[in-house]
Amino acid sequence: MRTPSLRALRVAAPTPLQGATPTARQSRFRGVSRSAVALAAAFLLPVAALLLPVAAQAQPADLIVTNAKVATLDAASTVAQALAVRDGKIVAVGTAAQVRAFEGAGTRSVDAGGRTLIPGLIDSHMHAVRAALSYSTEVNWIDAGTIAEAMARVRAAAARARPGGWLIVAGGWTEQQFAERRRPTMAELQEAAPDNPVYVQLFYEAVVMTPKALEALGVPAGSLPAGMKAPPEGTDGGPGWMAGDIVGISALFDKLPKPTYDDNLAGTRAFFSELNRLGVTGLVDPGGFSIAPSQYAALFELWRQKALTVRVAYSIFAQKPGTELEEFRDLTQMLPMGFGDDMLRFNGLGERLTIGMYNNNFPNDATREKFYELIKWAAARKMTVTIHWLENSSVDHLLGLYERLNREVPITSLRWSIAHLDDASPETLARMKALGMGWTMQDAMYFQGDRALKTRGEAARRMPPIGTALRAGVNLGAGTDAHRVASYNPFVAIRWMLDGKTVSGQPTRGPDETPTREQALRLYTAGSAWFSFDEAKRGTLEVGKLADFAVLDQDVFTVPLERIGKTVSLMTVVGGKVVYTAAPFGAAPH
Repeated sequence: MRTPSLRALRVAAPTPLQGATPTARQSRFRGVSRSAVALAAAFLLPVAALLLPVAAQAQPADLIVTNAKVATLDAASTVAQALAVRDGKIVAVGTAAQVRAFEGAGTRSVDAGGRTLIPGLIDSHMHAVRAALSYSTEVNWIDAGTIAEAMARVRAAAARARPGGWLIVAGGWTEQQFAERRRPTMAELQEAAPDNPVYVQLFYEAVVMTPKALEALGVPAGSLPAGMKAPPEGTDGGPGWMAGDIVGISALFDKLPKPTYDDNLAGTRAFFSELNRLGVTGLVDPGGFSIAPSQYAALFELWRQKALTVRVAYSIFAQKPGTELEEFRDLTQMLPMGFGDDMLRFNGLGERLTIGMYNNNFPNDATREKFYELIKWAAARKMTVTIHWLENSSVDHLLGLYERLNREVPITSLRWSIAHLDDASPETLARMKALGMGWTMQDAMYFQGDRALKTRGEAARRMPPIGTALRAGVNLGAGTDAHRVASYNPFVAIRWMLDGKTVSGQPTRGPDETPTREQALRLYTAGSAWFSFDEAKRGTLEVGKLADFAVLDQDVFTVPLERIGKTVSLMTVVGGKVVYTAAPFGAAPH
């Protein structure tokens, strides 16, 4: 990252008198001659110019951070040493001496100890609301390095659970992360939790359930749950593993016991705190399977309590096959695009709009027309749309409909986007750019790259085409697609963006498709902010922008690539409020 000379200090404009509207301020001069006003102005303006610094200092900062490497990620790649925050926004970025001018009796002053400070990370595609609901009750295998470690987590969860309580691993792992390079067996799960029903999900392709789990769901011995089938011969994991697709596995998951509302609240607090630990201050949530409108209640409750520690822009995912348009009409009657505030905002429709177009590489005419009717309705209401699409070979079905719509109802200003599409071609990216579309790119290849190398060969070395998209000028945001198919750790995703290595250590993506460290961070900050119309408010550390940032435990610009994935935040700030701390910064205020 280049380090240019520090820009001149930038400070916020003086705050107007409290409660004084422009009309009220003007009323003070009624009855005074214009010549008198002009004479007064001629005298007072020079004096006011001299007093401006004093006026600014009369309003001390709430928080200042000094002795930091402040990577502002502004247009000039400015690196500063300190920043000041007041009323949730940045009021100064500069040297320590300059920023200390904003220190007052009530200012919290933090010495960063020379550590790197970055804008808060924003995940452009995370199923966080759903993940949070059960975070306090699920077993998490993210970052477990061996099957023994995974089983130890199951064993610990069994010890905490009520008698006969379910133990659920809902995803976020792959056999490639384990030193053994295999799935756990039924016998290992039963040994770890002999008295509990256990459910383990691998992406949206495989599930294993212990006999107690099958019995609890009323599945007869020797049978498989509806929607599941026997795995192909020779499948890793041995007896007990079942195969399925995203629809079948989601339907099976819906039959599992649901966490209580109190679990939902506790899980949302805990999961968002975990994201804060990793420097995440915002996300764009595309809805998902297995989450009904009523299950947003915990999120809304924390928002009402002003207790959210992550900014959430959420979209609505179609849950009712065949009546999707009616569903959207019903849910959005009093929910206009952009409704909400800077902490929680409605961000349109997706990532499933109609079940007929979802994961369908060969939609027929009737399916396409039903989809077109829905997107035309959304465009007429200026709604943002994000769509799940996997294969470049079939994306013409989608883009053709968008191009047709754009001729009838312009969509170029609506910031529609495609999620996934790891094999996007230059031609596809050009069509997306012409439509004003963005691309939310995730680190799916971190977990699934080994398989892609076997099935795609050399083509996998440009998946996903990050460099091509950047050169084409497509708006691009980074993310994870967590938590059922990936880890939610942004630094694991950033490391993968930079070295292209899978979880097993296999290199994939070539240098032409590999960003620099600064580019990767930009994709995870300002790049992702674009998808919720927030790039003018957050994503960089500049005066007037929301004070969202993280002080890291190591310098992501200089540490060896293999260490980036271990990065954590030591202090995370959202809207000027410290929401997470670790040593040496003490406990975060509540």
